[in-house]
Amino acid sequence: MADEYYFEEGCFITELHNRADDPAVSVARARVPVGVTTRWHVLAGIVERYLIESGEGEMWLGEAPPWSVRAGDTVLIAPGQRQRIRNTGATDLVFLAVCTPRFVPEAYSEVDAPP
Repeated sequence: MADEYYFEEGCFITELHNRADDPAVSVARARVPVGVTTRWHVLAGIVERYLIESGEGEMWLGEAPPWSVRAGDTVLIAPGQRQRIRNTGATDLVFLAVCTPRFVPEAYSEVDAPP
């Protein structure tokens, strides 16, 4: 299995499947420590799904008000839709990030929070 690394967004990532010879999909495990909120960001041209495995959090997506997420929940994120997540629980928030097509660093960009 790949090593976990810190990503500038504010979470830890383990790439489970992300290969150029399979451009249709990538799967990564994200871990957000207690009390951390990831940075606002978008993925250009990529649909992303968060499949919450463990922990509790609060999700922001586009202009919608934040809502609670927990183990068993799935969040569907359209291409170019701004997003962030906060760990509101007492343990790490862990989820799979499934991207179609696969995640490439060039698609990622940070955006400012709304005024």
